[in-house]
Amino acid sequence: MKDKSFPVEKTDAEWEDALSSSQFHVLREHGTERAGTSPLNHEKREGVFYCAGCGHPLFTSDTKFESGTGWPSFFAPLEKAVETTEDRSLFMARTEVHCANCGGHLGHVFPDGPRPTGQRFCMNGVALTFRPKSS
Repeated sequence: MKDKSFPVEKTDAEWEDALSSSQFHVLREHGTERAGTSPLNHEKREGVFYCAGCGHPLFTSDTKFESGTGWPSFFAPLEKAVETTEDRSLFMARTEVHCANCGGHLGHVFPDGPRPTGQRFCMNGVALTFRPKSS
């Protein structure tokens, strides 16, 4: 991801100033939060999930589902919200998901999700923020 440019670009120092240490670890260093630790696992309200790094809208609540994995999971992102790359770390091939606006690492996508897409976007909750729909 270092060789690609994004609409939102910051130095590592600027990202460190803007993010918590756990957000920086996940979004900028491709880390993973511990399963079951995100309050967003239990978020059931109607609304939108945004990138915690740049505020770009990523997923709507109507695509969220309970995957049983311990991470917030969605069956589809908003159009042009995310991009994917091949991740060959941990001695396996996975598909990494990152924010299309700032390049922040969000999680991975797997082909074992529900209909209609059959995909499971398994996201780190710390990489997301949630805003409920205004009533």
